[in-house]
Formats: sequence, structure tokens, C-alpha cells
Amino acid sequence: MTRLSLPVRAAIVALFATGAATAQTSSPAIAPAPSSAASDAGDPYLWLETVDSPRAMDWVRAENRKTLTALEADPRFPAFDEQALAIAQSNERIPFAHQIDGGLWNFWQDADHVRGIWRRSSAKDYDAGGAPAWKTVLDLDKVSSAEHANWVWEGAQCEARHEDLCLLNLSDGGEDAVTVREFDLRRGEFVKAGFVLPKSKQSVAWDGTGALLVAREWKAGELTASGYPYIVKRVKRGQPLSAATELFRGQVSDVSVNVATLDDAKGHHALMIQRGVSFFESETYLLTPGGLKKLNLPRKANVSDLFDGQLVIKLDEDWSADGRQFAKGALVSVDLAQAVARPDALRPTVIFAPGARQSVEGVAATKSGLIVTSLDNVRGRAAVFTRAHDGAWSSTPVALPDNTAVDIADTSSHTDTAYLSVAGYLQPQSQWRMDGTHGQATQLRSLPAQFDASRDEVEQFEATSTDGTKIPYFIVHPKGMALDGSHPTILYAYGGFGVSMAPRYIGTMGKLWLEHGGVYVVANIRGGGEFGPAWHDAGLKTRRQIIYDDFAAVAHDLVDRKVTSTRRLGIMGGSNGGLLMGVEMTEHPDLWNAVDIQVPLLDMLRFEQIAAGASWVGEYGSVANPDERAFLAKISPYANLHRDVKYPKALVWTTTKDDRVGPQHARKFAARLSEYGIPYYYYEVIEGGHGAGANLKERAHTSAIEYTYFARQLMDQ
Repeated sequence: MTRLSLPVRAAIVALFATGAATAQTSSPAIAPAPSSAASDAGDPYLWLETVDSPRAMDWVRAENRKTLTALEADPRFPAFDEQALAIAQSNERIPFAHQIDGGLWNFWQDADHVRGIWRRSSAKDYDAGGAPAWKTVLDLDKVSSAEHANWVWEGAQCEARHEDLCLLNLSDGGEDAVTVREFDLRRGEFVKAGFVLPKSKQSVAWDGTGALLVAREWKAGELTASGYPYIVKRVKRGQPLSAATELFRGQVSDVSVNVATLDDAKGHHALMIQRGVSFFESETYLLTPGGLKKLNLPRKANVSDLFDGQLVIKLDEDWSADGRQFAKGALVSVDLAQAVARPDALRPTVIFAPGARQSVEGVAATKSGLIVTSLDNVRGRAAVFTRAHDGAWSSTPVALPDNTAVDIADTSSHTDTAYLSVAGYLQPQSQWRMDGTHGQATQLRSLPAQFDASRDEVEQFEATSTDGTKIPYFIVHPKGMALDGSHPTILYAYGGFGVSMAPRYIGTMGKLWLEHGGVYVVANIRGGGEFGPAWHDAGLKTRRQIIYDDFAAVAHDLVDRKVTSTRRLGIMGGSNGGLLMGVEMTEHPDLWNAVDIQVPLLDMLRFEQIAAGASWVGEYGSVANPDERAFLAKISPYANLHRDVKYPKALVWTTTKDDRVGPQHARKFAARLSEYGIPYYYYEVIEGGHGAGANLKERAHTSAIEYTYFARQLMDQ
């Protein structure tokens, strides 16, 4: 089963603090490019936007040398690097697995398997709770070596009715673009003359007959302005891509087009196409024997699963249907047969209507129940929903530890078993096996502690933002901490795209920061989804300043409570959170002494022209709109650096192969800092997509750089 969601939306992952920081001496000013095009555009650093150009890569390597020379020479770095790598490569990780073909399948990376292995265990052995007996089916390191490639595992999609056949998604060095190859689970090998879809940003689904539905770049340039596919075709086995039959064509102005197959335990089957009109708005079509049928859903609604013949739909806007009103944030169901018969007159039923301080986080079906995870005042909850003969839904809460994040790790429509992941800031990740009918959960296994948390505790406070709204935040700190403003503190947030920041266990942060007496804070600012769609919508487009105000309010609250001081306060965020960091650095340069800017957006006047930036107009607005352009110019970090301002010495890092945000933002920001003589550190991981590296060693190295940077900035006298 393939759950339906925009690929670009599914790709949004909050880069939770991994604990990496470096410091770098300021570099000499960079001479602006001599090209007239750059001068005409008023941007002397456009040449850094050509990602792989020799000139740009020479600049990257020179910057890396300066940063690594400074940070790796710090006496703390070797231990940080060793500890971060030990945590990353530790076998003391829960082998979360997927139920496929009657067994449990797990993708695993460690020191001996840098790129990873795909392996199988029996359900009985896995559910015993100990160390399962694994059989390796695919060794990605061996495949990469044989094919002279740097393959990165991006998951598998197995045919729902014949689970022995799967499509493996392999990325070259961590890019979002993947190569799709068919794999035979029984034989443990790629299918000879099987499906092979060359590298592309693509969405693929089995159509139930052994053929595939594929959205991809069929001809050069057949992509949306955001760089995603918009044409769907059916590809039959043994058929060249050139002979595929077109089924649907969106528009170049769309964000993307996505495909999915949904199947439930009773044999119901839904073949779906989702046209992403904007990042948050979409149209959903059912592919039926009678042709495509567009469902009359609100544009801000997402089909999450299929259960008991019901399409399960999460609403992100209010909906008037069948003479009734349904509030945004609610989870509803629509009968599949009725939707096929009357797609224009849907008759929804409420499954779950969250309260003001609640939000739906995850939805997945088992054979007999629908698992729903939610947040209640930013604390994880889970429940099993079942449907009566009259169509009414009822729920059974699942008893789980409090003050944690609860995530659905795996379900299958073939069994009643669900697996949940539970973790807190000081509580290592644990795995729970749950009965998908009655909601009874049993802990199978838990990670040992990766750091000593015995001296720390977690509290939740609220800060008051500029409009009076209460902004919750979690603080992890030493027990009995004196409120004297002396504590080195890292403040993290994301603040965008409806992504919620629930409690998480971060081994590197605990080992490299908390154990050294540091304080860690996570702010649940607007723009996220902690309290449902309204919490996100409050900071869209030109309303975005409130997100930045929320973050600053939490910082002021920490200082006012005398947890820390501006001298000892650092901030961290990645991707959209990297934009947040850039804004906070330029708007409040005197409020922090360290700014860790991870894989960021920073040039908000050109973000639509860089990598997948055009897809995020729904979040940020567009320079084509005069009001939105004026706001973007006001907050764009790249446009708002000034020579005569004293800024904290920032760490700016990215990856060369990031084809989502792109390294261009970070490069240009660092170049502008250099031009103005502002001290900074810049680091670019040559491999790896939208993250901290392509393998465990690279990601650990980046973490060590980050925490060395924070220690230098916040702990040294």
C-alpha cells in the first residue's frame, strides 16, 4: 500500500538538532563575479548558484579547509567526533521493520554496512523482543561497489497483492531524485528484465495488475516550475518508457503530481492521482474503469488511508458537505463506493475532531482498526478507531508513557499488528507492539541510554508573544539548576509547513551537550502543527513575522527566567528552520552568541528560482505578488545583512547534493558575510542530500562540528 501525499510535502522533514557545530575564522572578502548578468541582477554572488561549477567548488573547498582547520583543532572535537560516530554506528538501535510478505523487513546501517543492508526476520522471532535472527537479502554496499555508485536507500514499495515484488528507490548520493528498480524478495535479487525507472524525481505506484502508475520527467523539461513531475502514465512490464500510456496531465504551474495505490483488508482497492496545485492545495482523482473521477474535496485535504471500504481524509480547512460543517483539523471518512458513484456529492463522517490544544499527527490502518496518533498540548497520544455496522466510529485509547512523542512505525492491512515508536527528551526510544483492534500495547524493546540523563529533567513553560498568544516550550536542564543566567543554552525550533516539534530523544545532543552541563530548549512556535492547521496558518506568507516574534519571545523568556543570558544563548535550526535562524540573526543580532544555520533558505527574493523553491510559494508567498515581495525583502536574511552591525559568529552549513533547498542559499550568505568582514564558519558536505551527509560517518562528523562550535561560543570564557 502506498499512502497518498505530495512528494514535496512528504519530503519535509524537520532537521531536529543532531548536535553539530563548527567554528570558523572569518575569510577574506570574496571578489564579486565580473559577469554583467550578476551586476544587472544586483547580486554579485550568482556564480555560487551554479552548484557544480569548478569556480564554485573551489570556493567550497577553500571555505571547508578554513572551517575544519579551526574546529577540528579544538581539543574537544576528537572526542565529540568519536562519540557521535559511536552513537550513529551503534548496534544499540531499535531495528524498526516493515511487515512484508509474512515477515519483518528492516533496513540497517552500521560501521560494517555504511550504505546499509536490507534484511528479513520472522514475525515470531521479531516479536519475541530480543535480538532477531536476520537474513540479509540485499547488501547496498556491495551493490554500490559493483556498480561504482554511491547508492542511498530511499525505501521500498511492495505490490499489495503480491508482496514478494517490490520497487526499491535508490538515490545517487542522497538526492531527492531516485532510480527505481524492481526486486524479488523470494529470490533476493533484482528482477531480470524487471521494471527499471531511470533517475528522476518521480512518484510510482503499483496499479494492481502488475503494471505501474508513474509520474516523472518523461521528456527533458517536462517538470513543473518546482522541478517535480506533472504527467502520469501507465507502464506495463517489459514496455519501454516511450510506449507508456498517458493517463493524466497536470500543469507546469502545479507543484507536482503524485500517484498512490490504497488497499484494505476486505479487498477494496483505490488507485489515486493527486494534483498538487500548490504546496498545501491539491485535487484528488480516483482512477476507475469508467475513467478518472475528481473527488469533490476541499483543496486543503489529504487522503491518508483506506480502511473498511472508507477513504480516511484529514482536513486542513473547513468543509461544508452533505448539508453539514466539518472543522479543519478533523479526521473524516468517505465511503469508497459512494465516492466512485457520486464523486461530486460526498457524504463524510467524523472519525476524530481534535480540541483546541490537540492535533492529528499520524493515521494508518491495520486489518481491523485504524490507528491515529495525536498531540495533546504537545504530548503524544494514540488511539484505535473502529467502525460499527451503522458507520459510526468509536475509539479506544492506547496506554503509553506520558510526555513523549508517539509515532506509527508500521502497520499492515494483512494483520492486526501495529508497531509504535515512543520517545522523550530523556527517555530513549522504545518500540511497542499493539493490537490494532483493541488497542492493547506491549513494549517489545527499548534502547539503552546513549547519555547520562540522571542529572537532568524536563519542564514545559510558556512565553508570551507580541500578540499575547502563549507559546509553549520544553526545556531540558540539570536538576536543581540555579537561576543565575549562567547556563549555556541551545534553543531549537522549526516553525513552518505544519511540522510539529514533539519530544524526541537525541543521543548526540545528550552526549555532546547535556552531559557537559548544557541546556536544551525546543520552542513550539507558530508555523508548526502542534495545535492543528490554525497554528500553522497563523504564520503563512505575509503573516510570517509572528513566527519570528514567537521564537524571540521564548528567548526573552529564558533570559527573564535567568535560565541563561544572551552571552550563553545559542540557536539552531535547519531547512525552513535555517531560514528562521537567519531571520533571528539579522533581526536580533544582540540576543544570541551562537547561530547554527543548517541547510537553510536565506535568499528569499530568489528562493523560487533555486532547487525546489517554487513549490513553497504556498508557505512563503511569491516575489510576483508586490505585497509578498515587500515582506520577503523585509525578512530575507541575505538581503538584510549590514556592514555596521555586530553579529554573532554564525556556523552556516549545507550539502552540495541538496536538490531540495539547494546549497546556493548558504553559499551566498557566507560570501556576503565575508564581503562585509563579519566573522563566520562555513561548511559544505560534498555528498549527501537535504541533511547532514550521505552516510553515518559524514552525519556524525557534521554533528561533532556543530557541538564543537557551540562549546566554543557558549561555554568558553
